[in-house]
Amino acid sequence: MRAYLARVDAVLVQAVIAAALSFAHLHDLASAAGQDGWKAWAYPVSVDLLLVAAWKRLRSGASKAAGWCWFVVALAASLGANVATAGLLDLGNVPDWLRILVAGWPAVAFLGGTLLAHTAPAAEIASASVEPAEAVSALAEPETAGPPADSEPEPKQPAPHVPAALVNHARKLADDHRARTGSPIDPDTLRARLGVPAPLADAIASRL
Repeated sequence: MRAYLARVDAVLVQAVIAAALSFAHLHDLASAAGQDGWKAWAYPVSVDLLLVAAWKRLRSGASKAAGWCWFVVALAASLGANVATAGLLDLGNVPDWLRILVAGWPAVAFLGGTLLAHTAPAAEIASASVEPAEAVSALAEPETAGPPADSEPEPKQPAPHVPAALVNHARKLADDHRARTGSPIDPDTLRARLGVPAPLADAIASRL
């Protein structure tokens, strides 16, 4: 137990030291690039927040490509500041391209944080789209019936049962079609969008 606590304490101390040094380097670079006052302190905060958001996306196990992309971007910003302030760059005469990068960083960090925090992972989107498709597939399978015994005309088939959830989904498609084309959706287009047989599409269209 003591050995475990010692390892944890060592990791925490190392993390605090690394974070403090990186924070100071980012502040110094932003200040040298013309971002004085509170703005210079905001830059390291934005880099650290983007790193945290990317790490959370990686830990979630979904959409790892986006997580790795923004993690590398934030890590490059942090490492770049560490290297630049290590004596390889004259902080009294910062080049114009670096000033442009520093000035444009807030927009990049905002874009990355928004995409990571407010974009649903691909697994959630796939699971949400599979359930309606499975319901439509189940409804689309017609019941098989044997051949008539006599030459009498076949009785009229009753109208298929249409679940309310499918009607609501079709109503959204119809509203979207009207908004894009300015005209109501026709049964053939509705059938193609839903992937259901014509009788079921007609029954749904009659309830819109």
